[in-house]
Amino acid sequence: MAVKIRLQRHGKKGKPFYWIVAADARAKRDGRYLQKLGTYNPNINPASIDLDLEECVKWIQFGAQPTDTARAILSYKGVLLKNHLLNGVKKGALTEEEAEEKFEAWISEKQSSVDGKKAKLDKESADNKNKALELEKEASEKRKLKAEQALIEEEAPAEEAPAEEEAPTEEAPAAEEAPAEEAPAEEEAPATEE
Repeated sequence: MAVKIRLQRHGKKGKPFYWIVAADARAKRDGRYLQKLGTYNPNINPASIDLDLEECVKWIQFGAQPTDTARAILSYKGVLLKNHLLNGVKKGALTEEEAEEKFEAWISEKQSSVDGKKAKLDKESADNKNKALELEKEASEKRKLKAEQALIEEEAPAEEAPAEEEAPTEEAPAAEEAPAEEAPAEEEAPATEE
């Protein structure tokens, strides 16, 4: 029986959540499995991976073949390194203590890089929130200025309206006289041309 270490999809549409399982290669993707080894949640940043390290190493030593994605996850969590170090111990190249020290050093280095990434993401998130807050404050100030200008404009025409009403009554007779004077001039102009 060929055993694969692969992902089994759970979750809902658009929000996948995976179980990492050891399963018969002939079984359906989400079908029967031999053992659940962990979980993988890609919906958060950085992705959440919970893994039973010892069981994964045991299955790999039994000959289980991980799929490409499962291999990347196992490598990220150090399962393949642990398997490599244990093979070195079996061959006599390393002692168990040396292998354990190397693995612990790798784990601490990996954890520091993950913590650095989380800190960077938190800082970027805080910066984005501050920028959004500043933009909202600017927009709010612009809205306040526009509202104040609109109030001033509403009050100013109310005061100027009576003055405007008086002015057209005085100018109206002058406007009527001007076209009357211009009309004969227009008639005379064509007469002189002939």
